[in-house]
Amino acid sequence: MTRKLYVLNGPNLDMLGQREPELYGSATLDDVRTDCERVAGELDFDVFFAQSNAEHQIVEWLHDAYRENAAVVINPAGFSFGSVPVLDALLMLDAPIVEIHITNIHARDAAHQHSLISSAARTVIAGAGVFGYELAIRAADRLTS
Repeated sequence: MTRKLYVLNGPNLDMLGQREPELYGSATLDDVRTDCERVAGELDFDVFFAQSNAEHQIVEWLHDAYRENAAVVINPAGFSFGSVPVLDALLMLDAPIVEIHITNIHARDAAHQHSLISSAARTVIAGAGVFGYELAIRAADRLTS
């Protein structure tokens, strides 16, 4: 039976591979999408993968995930640190939520150390680079099994 999984990416992640490669590495968002689709397929997830720089779009996709009872892997990026609308949308979900950060936000400057989104997540993965997406999808699999 195929399950639904949303992999959502917040602001500036469309610039992966170009933006601060010393922090985020050289992989692009297309590379991440390819890896996520491969892992999701192996685990029998039907994956919806998307990125937006617009907070309202992330909220709309979370509403869709709610309606589909989909697990969510989310890299909220800059929305982590101040988006109450994204947090509120996540709190509606019954399915597992896995938050992922490419960097270890806890080792960064004070502005990037506390994610509001973590309070809604069942699992948080930070600092594993883009490999964290695979870990997050595998965690979502375990949490939905």
